Order: sequence, then C-alpha cells, then structure tokens
Amino acid sequence: MSQMELIEEKMEERVDRILSCFSGRREELIVILQRIQDEFGYLPEFALIRVAKFLGVPEAHVYGVASFYAQFRFKPMGKNVITVCRGTACHVRGSPMVIEEVKNRLGIEEGDTTPDLRWTLETVACIGMCALAPCVIVNGKVHGKVTPRRIAEIIKAVEGVEKK
Repeated sequence: MSQMELIEEKMEERVDRILSCFSGRREELIVILQRIQDEFGYLPEFALIRVAKFLGVPEAHVYGVASFYAQFRFKPMGKNVITVCRGTACHVRGSPMVIEEVKNRLGIEEGDTTPDLRWTLETVACIGMCALAPCVIVNGKVHGKVTPRRIAEIIKAVEGVEKK
C-alpha cells in the first residue's frame, strides 16, 4: 500500500470515528460537519460524500448546507492566517494596497492558502475596529493602521518566529 493510500485510509477512519457518535438523522448534519472541520481544519470532499451516505441524503444537500454557512471551509487553512478588513473606513485608508502587498508577497489570492500550508489570506466585510483603519488580524492578533510596508514586516516577523 502506498504512502498516500495509507494517509487516505487514516483520514477515512477518523471520519468513521466521528460518524459513529451519531445516529444518522438529517438534523445532525451541521454538528457532524462542525466535528469533521474541527478534526481536519476543513471539509475534505471524501468526508462530505461519506456524510451524505451516512445520513441517506443526496451529496448536493450536504454541499448545499456546507456552502451556505460561512463557518465551513472546503480548503485547508494555513498555519498562519491573515485577515484583512474591507470595511469602508479600512478601504478608504488603504486596505486594498495592503491586500495587494500580501498577495504579491505570498503569491496567493484572497481566500487561498500557500501550497506549503503556511499562510492563508482572508478578507472580511468589517472587524469593527474602524478607528484603527486599516486593520489586519494575523493569527488572532489585531494590527491597526497597517500599511503595505508594515504588513510585510509583520509577515517577516511571523516567519522569523517560525524558524526558531
């Protein structure tokens, strides 16, 4: 058995373990998806297919519910997450330039994760810190009055901590 097949088998076992805690009723769907995302950090496609079979519902129903709620992700998140505010105050004070700097520096688009799973770039409508605009959250820490130069420094600082 190849290394990839072993990994896939282990992932399937983890999903089966989660499903074994439920009775298979349709109303359990959201909680099941939450548990799977807690386990993997996202909702892998094979897991959604398994959930549909377990609940006896069409795969489209599972995808429909998962895509409706913003809490669910279909791609793995990076170890480090940069969330840039797109609210009016942040936009007017330069968040588009901050976003461009992150995209150029990391080589990803909004909503993407670097291939090495080190960074994810997200944007949000507003984080409610308008007085500090433009705002960025990096790994849960809010940074205010961020410029393209400052976001580059923040990224370098996080990468420096990772190397230690």
